[in-house]
Amino acid sequence: MAPHWRAFLFLLLPALLALLGFHPGILLSALMVLGLSWAFLALEGRDLASLGLRLNARWGLDLLWGIGLGVGLMGLVALSLRGLGAFHWEPNLAFRGIHLGTGAASFALVAVHEECLFRGYPFQRLAEVFGAWPAQLVLALLFALIHWGNPGMVGPTRSWATLNIMLAALLLGLCYLRTRSLALPMGLHLGWNWAQGNLLGFPVSGTTFAQSPWQPVLHDSPQWLTGGPFGLEASALCTLVCLGAILSLGLWKVRPSVS
Repeated sequence: MAPHWRAFLFLLLPALLALLGFHPGILLSALMVLGLSWAFLALEGRDLASLGLRLNARWGLDLLWGIGLGVGLMGLVALSLRGLGAFHWEPNLAFRGIHLGTGAASFALVAVHEECLFRGYPFQRLAEVFGAWPAQLVLALLFALIHWGNPGMVGPTRSWATLNIMLAALLLGLCYLRTRSLALPMGLHLGWNWAQGNLLGFPVSGTTFAQSPWQPVLHDSPQWLTGGPFGLEASALCTLVCLGAILSLGLWKVRPSVS
């Protein structure tokens, strides 16, 4: 079977499970996509290290860099909005310190699941056949479309959120392409979500389960600026930050993580 057909088959299997009404939790979802990756790679005589999961010191360092980058990007969006007077923070009396740890663990599983699914085996096999950027565009569009059922994905917010999620997907894919490792994109994905939810108190892609030390109170500003109930990922400022990050990473002289 050609690589691109294997990629489509890989993506089809989780989609079929969802259509059949099987919606596992994030832990099982992460384990399933890792198992699926291992199985498809084993048929090719490869291992998970070839996917960008070579767990060595450099991998761990790239993971930490990614987390810092994700926190920094979300912090930049939030502080810019705060500087424009679009919101203010109030203390969240329901917050407990343990929420930072449980949030990090949950978002780490999200990062493993979504990066293995969208920057792992399917992306890498499509890139082998069609080239990196055609694969980037296909997976970025798919990544955005799976968020369309999230709360807050209505009206103009849907357009801004779709654009920004696609830009974030392109940034994550570029993280892999520059390093040939999933460490940097996984770290960026984790830091992005954790900062947005557990540090800054905003909804994460429309969900509201994350607990933060404070809660943002939006002022009378347009949703295209604040992101509204969807969160910072639907803000026009997020668009600018993503574009800047993509340009910066494209110019960065990074050393590949694999030998």
